[in-house]
Amino acid sequence: MITDEIKQLIIDTLDLEDITPEDIDENAPLFIDGLGLDSIDALELGMALKKKYNISIGSDNDENKEYFYSVKTLADFIKKQTKQD
Repeated sequence: MITDEIKQLIIDTLDLEDITPEDIDENAPLFIDGLGLDSIDALELGMALKKKYNISIGSDNDENKEYFYSVKTLADFIKKQTKQD
C-alpha cells in the first residue's frame, strides 16, 4: 500500500531510528505537531519522493504545504501524479 511505502520512505530518508511505520498516523500532520518534521526534512523528503516515484513537485509553497500535510495527502498527491491506485 502506498501509505506504508511513504511511511517507510520517511523513516529511511530522515533516519528516524526510533519510529516504525505503525507509529506514524497517516492522517496526522508531518510538520510541527504530529511527526515534528522541519523544512530541511521537507527538502530531503521531497527529493526522495521525486526519485522513488518520478513525480514533479512544484515551487508553489502553499500547494506543497497541502501535499505534505500528512502521509495521506502525500499518497493522494502521488496517486494523482502517477495515476496509480
